[in-house]
Amino acid sequence: MRMNPVYKRETMVSARSFRLALVLLVFNGILALVALLNMYSTLATVRLTAEIQYTSFLDLYVFVAVLEFMMLIFIMPAITAGSISGERERQTLELMLTTQMTPSEIVFGKLAASLSTMFLMIISSFPIISMVFVYGGVTVRDICMLLFCYVVAALFVGSMGLCCSALFKKSTLSTVVAYGMMAIVVIGTYGVNLFAVSMSQMHRGSYLVSFGQSVAQGTSGGLLYLLLVNPAATFLVAMVNLTGQEPALANAAHWFGVHEPTLVSQSWLQCSIAVQLTLTALFIWIAVQVLRPGKGR
Repeated sequence: MRMNPVYKRETMVSARSFRLALVLLVFNGILALVALLNMYSTLATVRLTAEIQYTSFLDLYVFVAVLEFMMLIFIMPAITAGSISGERERQTLELMLTTQMTPSEIVFGKLAASLSTMFLMIISSFPIISMVFVYGGVTVRDICMLLFCYVVAALFVGSMGLCCSALFKKSTLSTVVAYGMMAIVVIGTYGVNLFAVSMSQMHRGSYLVSFGQSVAQGTSGGLLYLLLVNPAATFLVAMVNLTGQEPALANAAHWFGVHEPTLVSQSWLQCSIAVQLTLTALFIWIAVQVLRPGKGR
């Protein structure tokens, strides 16, 4: 089996650049600083009260994991959004298409190289997350599940940025569109449900007031399932299942009002991962189709 030439070139250039070492330093430096400050505040509380609350160390794990997730979904579009459009700007994409490489090999090579960088960042941060092993409460299975959630989110957001990079000629424009799409997926779906709840509450409130009642509870209805494409909602359910804190959050039927329990709401984690992987395949397919000769005009 021969290695993908695009992946080989990208990884060699990335490994020899100073930027990769700087990104790893800043990424892990922020995580280590936050973890050490959190641990220092916890130990200071122990000295003052002479009581050890092991839940605070579990909170440290949750806080570091959430911070790492936020940095990953914000860094990944910046890595992939300029991968193909950058080749256009350097006028090397046409040369790549004249070789024996197919458009799918170019797209998968670019995506694999970006995921390799992201995977290196995730693996390098494990010693910081493993600090909680000293106090217990988190198993190796939990760490593996956390890694799987990171990989799915990176694939989804990375394929979105790669699709924008194939659709637009300028790296700046593709980066802006990629971050705009990510904002719609993460913030927009949450905002739509919140707005639907407020409108439903206003409507039910006016209806109940006419009958002399004052209790009104809104619901977002079918708009709840828009959150299936939200990687933040998926990560929230995964963290609740891993830590056992606030188990009501693991049931999507209690989000944004009371909904009828369905198979999707009861298996939200599995369904959301399946939906996001399907959209990942769709974004990759669009990028491959755009790069086919004669279809990217």
